[in-house]
Amino acid sequence: MELTAPALWINQTFSGFDTAVTTAVHKLYTLGGSFFTVFFEVISILGKGGIFLIALSLILMVNRPTRRFGTAMCFGLAIGAVITNLILKPWIARPRPYVDQASIFYQYWLTVGQNVESDKSFPSGHTTAAFDSMMPVFLLGKRRLRIIAVCFAVLMGIARIYLCVHFPSDVLGGMLVGIFAGCIGTLMAKKLKRNWYTWDLREKLPQKQQQRGKHEIIK
Repeated sequence: MELTAPALWINQTFSGFDTAVTTAVHKLYTLGGSFFTVFFEVISILGKGGIFLIALSLILMVNRPTRRFGTAMCFGLAIGAVITNLILKPWIARPRPYVDQASIFYQYWLTVGQNVESDKSFPSGHTTAAFDSMMPVFLLGKRRLRIIAVCFAVLMGIARIYLCVHFPSDVLGGMLVGIFAGCIGTLMAKKLKRNWYTWDLREKLPQKQQQRGKHEIIK
């Protein structure tokens, strides 16, 4: 298979790193077998297409107490998606690890469910989405929320390596893009006017109804 120049460079530069990290992560299969396979498949589903994370950010944005989190997450997810899916993946066009049937990655892939992805490998879109959505939580949240955010993002990256649908360098790339996008999204959210964070639809509706009732009395 003919590779693009960027994909060839990444393969050559991170060859040892990718093999060593994937082999280490794959030892979890030896320790826990199908348990870790099911666990990481569930984690991976939470990042599929960013649907769960987008829904979460919208729910947080609707509620006034969590609107700052949700707004920053929405911005981060949008920025990360553009960088990853519209720019880097088409340009680098790196094949998935399991494409090369002569590689150790293919052998690992056969043992952990044989999950197939349709797009290119670098960077990891799941990891990007996890980090660009959790970065605002890390930056704006309290200690407990920060720990949860970091754990979720890291587990997403490990899941993609364990399932052999991404090289570790793909996950590293997704992590860097996600951190960048999440930071920019947080800065953008902070720039919004205060009214956006204090406005509450549930408070406005009764006021309108009350004003309408007053007009009816006057008439």
